[in-house]
Amino acid sequence: MKKAYVFLAEGFEEIEALATVDILRRAGLQTAIVTISSSQQVKGAHGVEVTADITLSDVVHDLNDWLILPGGMPGATNLAECEQLCDMLKAHNEHKGHIAAICASPAVVLAPLGILDGKEATCYPGFEQALKNCKVGFRPVVIDENIITANGPGNTIAFALAIVAAALCEEKAREIAEGLLVYTPRQDYNF
Repeated sequence: MKKAYVFLAEGFEEIEALATVDILRRAGLQTAIVTISSSQQVKGAHGVEVTADITLSDVVHDLNDWLILPGGMPGATNLAECEQLCDMLKAHNEHKGHIAAICASPAVVLAPLGILDGKEATCYPGFEQALKNCKVGFRPVVIDENIITANGPGNTIAFALAIVAAALCEEKAREIAEGLLVYTPRQDYNF
């Protein structure tokens, strides 16, 4: 069964983390909140404290699973400084495993690891200079093969729905969107 792991570090962006977890769980995707520290308590950039389901050392993933990175500062920087997580991301990508990142994380975490090389990606405005070896997509959500990136908190629902569509199916993403009253007659959320 496919699983999703949402990795949190001190200073994570709360909307991006919690709304993503909520939508993935609504869709029925087994989703774990993972802290990269030894404590299961982790505080977001705006002071919201979350109790993670598991710690990084508890993660046992396979190629069908999703590794998901919210942004936020200094959360994205803290994720990038976690060697165990970075090694996991690189190995997952080498085997075309699914990775999703939003806000600063595409630029601060994925780009330095080479995960975005040759791909199209987006990130929080102002971080584009870090996307050196990829094509910058100026859209809310960009999907390129096994990678989904998004640009910030206001597009978290679109980001999470894109993950649902890719992990499960477009029909499930539409069902969740309708239940959330997300109507997109003029917007393309890539699902």
